[in-house]
Amino acid sequence: MSIGEYLRGIRSRQAPSNLGLPDTGARRVSGLRREEVAVLAGISVDYYTRLEQGREKNPSAQIIEALARGLDLTGHEREHLFRLAGYQAPVGGIQTQVRPELARLLSRWQNQAAFVLTGTLDILAPNALTRALFSGFIRQDNLARMVFSDPAARTFYIDWDQAADNVVAALRHNSTSQPAAVFDAFIHEMCQASGDFRELWSMQQVRGKTHAVKRFHHHEIGDLSLAYQALGVPGTEGWQVIVYDAEPGTAAAEAFTLLRLSRESNNDKPWPAVKGGPDASCD
Repeated sequence: MSIGEYLRGIRSRQAPSNLGLPDTGARRVSGLRREEVAVLAGISVDYYTRLEQGREKNPSAQIIEALARGLDLTGHEREHLFRLAGYQAPVGGIQTQVRPELARLLSRWQNQAAFVLTGTLDILAPNALTRALFSGFIRQDNLARMVFSDPAARTFYIDWDQAADNVVAALRHNSTSQPAAVFDAFIHEMCQASGDFRELWSMQQVRGKTHAVKRFHHHEIGDLSLAYQALGVPGTEGWQVIVYDAEPGTAAAEAFTLLRLSRESNNDKPWPAVKGGPDASCD
């Protein structure tokens, strides 16, 4: 499909009233006129006509952004238009809220620890078993801060060196999908807070989260060996659902059950809200 074909399809199904344009009555064809799209995008009618007819082959990223904005394209529609033009859609403002439906789903998982991990490794919508698993940490808001800034991490992660390496490699993997202003400030904060982080960041390791077996030492129930899976969250930039599970019939599964029951007996007290550190970028 060409850009022109895609734009014609979008134009034909958009109602003028939905985009703040006056409805001038009967139309020969449904949807928007070319001149109306040109007005919405802030470009000339002649340029838009050439683009739609395939006579303009190399529109700038700014033109594509103007068309996407003017036509009020959704995230996937916008990304598709950019790809047709040979560009990667620029990342917009960072998302901070988990959809209520997803949070509700995670809360219903009784035998798995599940939470949403953002591109900067913020932990969102943790379910009860996640809160119980991480209960030994002072801060439970961000995986990188937990691993590098909380003393509990050195005993909680039996293979701390590997955990630290994985965290930094995941951040490096996510760096190209996050808004630079937010991501760079976070990386600078971590470099200032931890020499270990700064050294690992300089190594340029890139590795996304997929699946693995991790070994933990919980302050209440002892050693745990848990497998995790990382699942993408549609419609977000770099977010994943992380699910920790224990193999049925193992000592880890029994310990996980005990941890859940212990958490339930304590009425599943929520985590305290913890603010991030000062903004600042890795030298």
